[in-house]
Amino acid sequence: MSGMVLCEPIELYNILNQSTRFSRLTESNYLCLIDARTKTQYEESHIITAKRAKTDEEGNFMLPPCIEFECLKYCVVYDGVTDSVTGDVRVDDQNVCCNRSYSCSMYLGFIYFLFIGPAISCAGILENHSRHPIRILRGGYELFSAYYPFFRTQKIIYVPQELDEIQPYPVEILQGTLYMSDFWQARNPQIQKDLKIKAYVNTSERYDKFFIKGGSDKLFCIPVPYSGESDLFSFFPEVCEFIDLKRQNGLATLVFSCLGISCSSTIVMAYLIHLNKYSLQDAWSDVQKCKTNMRPNRGFVQQLSQWEEHILQDKITDISDPNF
Repeated sequence: MSGMVLCEPIELYNILNQSTRFSRLTESNYLCLIDARTKTQYEESHIITAKRAKTDEEGNFMLPPCIEFECLKYCVVYDGVTDSVTGDVRVDDQNVCCNRSYSCSMYLGFIYFLFIGPAISCAGILENHSRHPIRILRGGYELFSAYYPFFRTQKIIYVPQELDEIQPYPVEILQGTLYMSDFWQARNPQIQKDLKIKAYVNTSERYDKFFIKGGSDKLFCIPVPYSGESDLFSFFPEVCEFIDLKRQNGLATLVFSCLGISCSSTIVMAYLIHLNKYSLQDAWSDVQKCKTNMRPNRGFVQQLSQWEEHILQDKITDISDPNF
């Protein structure tokens, strides 16, 4: 039995937006997103690519057909508002009807009962067939759609070509305030509107007038080539101050480079070391969770190690480790 874990909305957002040449949603064994709400709720609106969980005549959830759960990287289940993997404790001084969704106990004349939401009930069926923990979306559909309304849809069936055409969004590093992307995502007007991007850090040599529509104070340029010899370190203090100022004013910042893999991830890690006093190892782990194929070149890794020592007054991370 693989168990269940909570999945934060930002985690599901980043799972949905992983890409190489195409969105990873095109991979059959990458993600199975299951909606455990009612048929009416599902048809009104659901999260993009989600399949509705089916039940038998007695209302018990069934294993979805044609899904190889042993091979799946991610299986995420959601209902309306569930925010726990154990259920919600509720109190009633009246008689309650006990069924498969409740576990009851008596104390001081009150009936305490544990409400098991549909997402947990559904995940309980799936965990017996999965090698990886089943993720329960914290806050369910209501919270996720409040954060990311542009991922709501009524579309039920996707053909492979339609999955190929899904355009990934920038990954989210800090909730609502810091994102990372490639050049083409950065200049997409719809993405900027949906994510409410108000400031940019351009770590590529490419330049476009699109990025200064809001004024030059909204753009920080680091025009360095992708080379291990390029100097990003000298920009770290100023770019961290730039991002700090935007976040303090409630403005979302997008850090981007040509491919969104090396230069941009270096700047983002430098900022997390500055902001949270993270070690390079911790910053690396956080950014890799958001963007699984991020990969600073060796020269940038050495500069991040210098930055770690500068901020923490100690060299904590061993960058000779093959993971770096």
